[in-house]
Amino acid sequence: MAAQDAAAGAGEVVQNVLAELPDLLAVAVVDARTGTSLAAHSNTASIAPATAAAFNAEVVRQKQKALTALNLIDEHIEDILISLSNQLHLMKLADGGRKFIYLAVSAHNTNLAAAREVLRVQAGQLE
Repeated sequence: MAAQDAAAGAGEVVQNVLAELPDLLAVAVVDARTGTSLAAHSNTASIAPATAAAFNAEVVRQKQKALTALNLIDEHIEDILISLSNQLHLMKLADGGRKFIYLAVSAHNTNLAAAREVLRVQAGQLE
């Protein structure tokens, strides 16, 4: 039952992000430990959210390992931003770093601050 609740909550988060950012390229809620997409949506054939989820989970895990290696024990990852020439990819951690919301948007017509705020609010729904 807990897995069904997690999937339902993840689906709701994806729908909420889509409602707030209808021009997004892709969005997914991801289990950071396994890289499994719990819910996803893509507005473009060029981004497969499930594939992106697996690779971005590795980015999150490696950054978490780096914090440990650097002895940054009082720090935790809030979000990760990857800026591409035409896209922004954001990963907003939630649920104590066990999940994250992955978002891909256009770098040219998306307000980064607004996108981050949407993710901040929605990450709270995954706690």
